[in-house]
Amino acid sequence: MSQFITIQVGQCGNQIGSAFWPLALHEYGIQIKNRFVDLLKIQRDHIRNIDALWDGFYSFFHVPGNTDNLCFKTIAELNEAKVKARAVLIDMEDSVVARFQHGPLRELFNRTCTVTNYPGSANNWATGYYTHGTEYHDRIEEVIRQSVESCDYLGGFLLLHSVAGGTGSGLGTATLKMLSDSYPHVDRLVSCIYPAGMEDVITGPYNTLLATRELIEHATCVFPAENNALLKMCETQIRNSDNMDQANFNALCLPFQDMNSIIVNMLLHLTSGSRFPGNLNIDISDLATNLVPYKRMHYIFSNVRPIALTAPKFFATNSSKLQDMLFTNALSRNNQLTKVHPLQPGSVVLSAAYIGRGQFSITGMKRNIERFQSKAKFTAWSKNSIKIGLCSVPPPGHTTSLLCLLNTSAISLMFTNLIEQFTKLYRRKAHVHHYSQVSGFENSQFLDCKETISNLCEHYMELQNQKQRHISRMQTL
Repeated sequence: MSQFITIQVGQCGNQIGSAFWPLALHEYGIQIKNRFVDLLKIQRDHIRNIDALWDGFYSFFHVPGNTDNLCFKTIAELNEAKVKARAVLIDMEDSVVARFQHGPLRELFNRTCTVTNYPGSANNWATGYYTHGTEYHDRIEEVIRQSVESCDYLGGFLLLHSVAGGTGSGLGTATLKMLSDSYPHVDRLVSCIYPAGMEDVITGPYNTLLATRELIEHATCVFPAENNALLKMCETQIRNSDNMDQANFNALCLPFQDMNSIIVNMLLHLTSGSRFPGNLNIDISDLATNLVPYKRMHYIFSNVRPIALTAPKFFATNSSKLQDMLFTNALSRNNQLTKVHPLQPGSVVLSAAYIGRGQFSITGMKRNIERFQSKAKFTAWSKNSIKIGLCSVPPPGHTTSLLCLLNTSAISLMFTNLIEQFTKLYRRKAHVHHYSQVSGFENSQFLDCKETISNLCEHYMELQNQKQRHISRMQTL
C-alpha cells in the first residue's frame, strides 16, 4: 500500500489537519473518546476481509518495529506502540500547532516534524515565500527528508494550506516548490482554500494571485475549495430533516460538523484506492495521468457524497437507488466545493473520474456515467475516457460513498475573477510597498503572475471553442 506525507502549512492548513487526523483514525475504528460507538463493528458487516482495513493503516501512520497484526482500538494503544502520524506541521504563528501538542492526539505527532515561529508572515506572500521560505528552507527540507525515509513506498505528498494569507500562500507554495525540486517524480496533491472575496485580508488578491502561479507551475493536482461553498454545504446538512434524528450522535463527532471535515472526507476518499483493496482500484498516480490532459491544467473540481458521518436511512435504501442518488447529488450545484459550477453552460469537460467506495456495482456506475455523458459537454477526445475506481472498503458508518472529480474549462472563470480582484487593488498600487520591501521580491512579479494566469485562461478558452475535426481514414490519391 502507498504511503502519504501530509504537510500542513499556516493556520488554515493546520486547522484542516486538526480535522484530518481524528477522521483518519476513525476510518480504522479507533476511538478518540470512550463515548464513541464502535463503527468498526458496523464495517465488519460490509468488509469480507477485515485485515484489508488494517493494511492501509501504514498509509498515514508509521508503526515502529515489525508489527504483523494491527488492531488498535484506543489512543492509549497507539501511544503504547509509539505510532506516529506521517505529518509535517508548519506555521509561522504557533497557536494552532500548539493545539496538536496539548490535545488528545499529542503523542501521535513527532515534535521534530514541527516548524513554528512568531509572529507570522503579516498576510504577505513575499514574507512567507522569500523571508521565511529562505530562513526555514533547510529545516523544512530536513523534516520532510526524515518523513520520506520512514516510508517504504511513498505515494505522494498531501499539502494543505490557504492562498489568501501570508504563511499559507507564501511558505506553502515555497514548500511546494521545494518538493518539486527535491522529489520531482512524487505526486504533489494540493488541497487549498480560495477566498470568496469578503475576507478581512485586504492583501488577499495579491497573495492569491502570486500563490496561484506557483500552484500552476509546481503542483501535480490542485483541489480548490471556497469557504462560502463549504459553509453553505454545512448549513444545508444541518437543515436536512433526514439528519435530525442523528443530532445526538453528531454532537459526539464535532469534526464532521466543521467545514474542514468536507475537505478531509474528500482527501480520504481520494486516497482510498491506494490504501484499501478493490475490484477496480486506482492509484493516485493513475488519477493524475488521466485527469491532467495538458501541462498546468491540473485544477480539479471535487465533490464527495454523502458528507455526514452517519446516515441510517442510506442503509435502508435500495442499492440501485442509492447509487443514482449519490450521482445526482454529486452533480448538484449546491454540493460543489467552489462557487464556480464545473458544468456551467458553455464549459467543456476535459477529463473526469468517479471513485466509488463500498457496495458499488459496475452496472450502476456505467448507467449513471452514461447519464452524465448525455448531459455534460465534452471535448472530442474526452467523452469516452472517464476514469472509474471501485474500492471495496466503505467509509465508517456507510455502505457506499462516491467521489466525483472533474477537470473542466469552467475553472477559467475562477481565474478571471481572481484577476479582476487583483486589478482593482493593483490599479492604485495599494499596499504594494509591503511586498517591494521584502528582499528577493520584484514588483514585476505581479504582472508576470497576471500574464501567466491569463495565458492559461486563453488555453482553456481555445479548448472550449475547439471544433471537432473529421478526418477521413482513407483518402483517394
